[in-house]
Amino acid sequence: MAGRWKNDLTENDVTLEGSYLSRRSLLAGMAGVGLAGVTGLPTVAKAEALKANTFEEITSYNNFYEFGTGKDDPAKNAHMLTTAPWTVKIDGMVDKPGDYQFEDIMAKMTIEERLYRFRCVEAWSMVVPWNGFELADLLNLAGVQSGAKYVAFETLYRPEEMPGQKTRVLKWPYVEGLRLDEAMHPLTIMATGIYGKDIPNQNGAPLRLVVPWKYGFKSIKSVVRITLTDKEPPTSWNRANGREYGFYSNVNPEVDHPRWSQASERRIGGGLFAKRVPTLKFNGYETEVASLYDGMDLTKFY
Repeated sequence: MAGRWKNDLTENDVTLEGSYLSRRSLLAGMAGVGLAGVTGLPTVAKAEALKANTFEEITSYNNFYEFGTGKDDPAKNAHMLTTAPWTVKIDGMVDKPGDYQFEDIMAKMTIEERLYRFRCVEAWSMVVPWNGFELADLLNLAGVQSGAKYVAFETLYRPEEMPGQKTRVLKWPYVEGLRLDEAMHPLTIMATGIYGKDIPNQNGAPLRLVVPWKYGFKSIKSVVRITLTDKEPPTSWNRANGREYGFYSNVNPEVDHPRWSQASERRIGGGLFAKRVPTLKFNGYETEVASLYDGMDLTKFY
């Protein structure tokens, strides 16, 4: 499914660290177990050479409130999560609703490597080498019906393994949603790995959404249900505070969060006093996705 956009990245744009040093041999091994090798990587701003964050940075500094509200809580607590067996219910306006086993999904999908910017609404950012498949392929497998307009997502609810769900910081389970055309866009993926390894529990194992032009909280983790619907679905942060978190949540340096500016961001890995860098509209993917919002007031529909 790759190759549907211009690719401006080469291997020279990536900082090879840790497991990524053996990238070529790793990918050969992936092919040996039935996974696809690297295909086209998405366009990025030509003026910026992307350098991937380290595996340690990506897996030890993140938000996953199901395991606690601290940045290191997910890494400390996510070992309690059982990820096998794993089932994803796909229902609503689809031709083939049902409970899809994770292994069966993986057997039918083409796994690709995607080097994406990741921008948190809290104004910090990373660059992540994901492995995964296009969400469109999974939706097409289930058969999207003509009246569907939105895709709703739901995270696992298991308080005995996810201690944050015993708190009232959010209404559980965590839910998210996309417009159908956003979900079907080739940049939108379901991630299953990082740096060629299975995605760690704290990053949303075994299956998480990644929508690189939106703030990170849209990329719902540990997905157990996908529902096609003709109505805009509720989303957790919008439900908690609609003034601060809109349904669309596109990265936009021109629309500030009510409590802080979104014009710049702090790159993780640059140290405590790292220079902030300007935030790019749509997180640098404006060429690919701006047409999805033609005619929309992006201040009103934030």
